Amino acid sequence: ADLEEAMEEAAAEVRAELGDSQPDLAAVFVSPHHAQGYGRVSSLVAKTLGPRVLLGCSGGGVIGGGQEVEFRPGLSLTAAALPEAELLPFHVEQGALPDPDAPPEAWERMVGTTPASQPHFLLLGDPFTFPAERLVQGLDYAFTSSIKIGGLASGAQRPGGNALFLGDQLHGSGAIGVALQGNIAVEAIVAQGCRPVGPVMRITRCDQNMLIELDDRPAVEALRGLFHTMSSEDQTLASHSLFLGIAMDTLQDEPDLGDFLVRNLMGMDPRTGALAIGEMLQEGQQVRFHLRDATTSGEELDGLLARYAGDRPGAPDWGSLLFSCLGRGEGLYGVPNHDSDLFRRYVGRIPLGGFFCNGEIGPVGGTTFLHGYTSSFGIFRPRQR
Repeated sequence: ADLEEAMEEAAAEVRAELGDSQPDLAAVFVSPHHAQGYGRVSSLVAKTLGPRVLLGCSGGGVIGGGQEVEFRPGLSLTAAALPEAELLPFHVEQGALPDPDAPPEAWERMVGTTPASQPHFLLLGDPFTFPAERLVQGLDYAFTSSIKIGGLASGAQRPGGNALFLGDQLHGSGAIGVALQGNIAVEAIVAQGCRPVGPVMRITRCDQNMLIELDDRPAVEALRGLFHTMSSEDQTLASHSLFLGIAMDTLQDEPDLGDFLVRNLMGMDPRTGALAIGEMLQEGQQVRFHLRDATTSGEELDGLLARYAGDRPGAPDWGSLLFSCLGRGEGLYGVPNHDSDLFRRYVGRIPLGGFFCNGEIGPVGGTTFLHGYTSSFGIFRPRQR
């Protein structure tokens, strides 16, 4: 519960694991129990650890050392020695974002690098004051092949209550980030907490976010047909936890686990039977309905991590950051450390830090999105041995 003692304890463990290596990057996440001390966080990290670049924020729960600390005071400190990587920190407020029709060069100037340097991005934002979707859309536009991973600060109930830590600066609004380039690669695993039900269908008619026809049938008729084929358990779940998955790759014949962007069903137009979806739609897209609960969420993450463990490249994993939704954790699973334990089972006991977010940033099908109910992992390794 004491901020100074917590920081010293965490920093001592980090220094012991780093040995003689000087930390280049540190990520710090602090629970709102320490809100009165937010102004001291950066100086305490500098005093106890002395990283070249500090990035972090407030979090309704924090993750580190194999533990997910929720509903009580917590502090997570994760550090990396990256002597062959260049780190470019930046802070941006909403008014300083490039216009939607601005060229890629405007986004390059904002973050201080170019696609030729092959950067990846760690991003943290304030949900009350900053349009995170505009940021990730702009970075996708300018840096097509770069991984963008991160989350929105949490722990506060009003604007100005969250904290964003960047170097020796404390920000209560906007977004912060670090561009990572040089000998560093980032792999993203995005678990959206759902499992598919029913067949893959194709959108044959839509209007913006209104889903009108699936496979030439009224959308609500297709949904009713699916509902009658479900088990009684799934029918109960569908009454309150039904979503639509949208395949991001229009050329993929058989979309698989992790290929669908999962979005809310927001309602139905009783006049037309069209379904309102929390995403803009296009005719020809493949879609599949999804269900969400603790069991399906765990099964999806298990499958994604198993696939990663089987396909991972030869270069060793250095460490990882986890950006998990406030709606996951012990409140969803009924047990602590669920996602961290699964990660360690498949990936090993590499350093894993992070926090519980008000929105998670990560790619699906090569495009970056702002998610909910998601766990987004960023796994770091050398680009070359």
